[in-house]
Amino acid sequence: MKAAFYYGIGDIRVEDVPIPEIQENELLVKVKACSVCGTDNRIYRHGHFKVPEGIKRVLGHETAGEVVKVGTAVKGFRGGERVALPPNVGCGTCKMCIRGFNQLCPNYQAFGISMDGGFAEYVKVPAFAVNNVIKIPDHVSYAEAAIAEPLSCVLHAYEAHKTVPGDTVLIIGPGPIGALHVMINKLAGGRVIVAGRSNARLEQIKQYGADIVINNKETDLKEEMDKITNGFGVDVVITSNSDPEMQKVALEVAGYHGRVSLFGGLPKGKEEVTLNTNLIHYKELLVTATTGSSLLDVHKAMEMISTGKIDVKSLITATFSIADTVAAFDYAAQGQGMKALVSSQL
Repeated sequence: MKAAFYYGIGDIRVEDVPIPEIQENELLVKVKACSVCGTDNRIYRHGHFKVPEGIKRVLGHETAGEVVKVGTAVKGFRGGERVALPPNVGCGTCKMCIRGFNQLCPNYQAFGISMDGGFAEYVKVPAFAVNNVIKIPDHVSYAEAAIAEPLSCVLHAYEAHKTVPGDTVLIIGPGPIGALHVMINKLAGGRVIVAGRSNARLEQIKQYGADIVINNKETDLKEEMDKITNGFGVDVVITSNSDPEMQKVALEVAGYHGRVSLFGGLPKGKEEVTLNTNLIHYKELLVTATTGSSLLDVHKAMEMISTGKIDVKSLITATFSIADTVAAFDYAAQGQGMKALVSSQL
């Protein structure tokens, strides 16, 4: 089979390797769709502590495919079933796992990070991850099912900041994750403003329901928010990017009793940010942050896609073969469209 292996920073090689053999308590899935995440690009360009030097790894954690082999001891699955692979697998017994936050397990494993992921023709599901696998509803495509994982991360953030009808919501970052934030917060009844530095992306984001778009490279964002909110500030601010400066700005543009969601993680070397905590204190801000999503979040996201509450089809703006995985990463990094998909069917 073909697989795109990450060997180290800036080094991905497509190789022909044997199809994985499975044991009696494992599954083998033929990958049909795996979308590129900002985390994939961050690993590619900056590395990851769970992929130590000298280890090669197939990246890709937004994965959907078809079960082609079922170990003799596996119950509840059969060949031919369509499935999605939520990436984060907890130990199941620690305090975080017991509370349902498997993505915060100190010993978590993850497809595409500590285990081989979806930028390959086949992926093996080890025994400890079989219970993570989700079946895809018949009318949901593989491409849509792959987007359930990023949608689940956005849903996890939403449940922390809880937009309510009438809220003014500012989303900083008009990429594909920003688009999902737009859709979730519009569904919740918010008036949604999106800020970014790419006019092309800002134009694209309108189709997902953004009420106002602002190029904060050309305009002072604080001044614009004062005009739009008559000086009160916004109710919810979501930093859907990896810019430390925008975390500072988020506190400035939030209004009294505002909620600030620090959604985007920061790259290594830029994670120390000086914040004006008086803004938090005197405006009584609630500053939240979320990372990844739980297995429950992925189930909820799949349900939202299945019932049509969130339409993710248009987020896929380019599809690449496994041989062109690096091109897919470059497409995603350059912000040419929205979501890049890698498919073994090309």
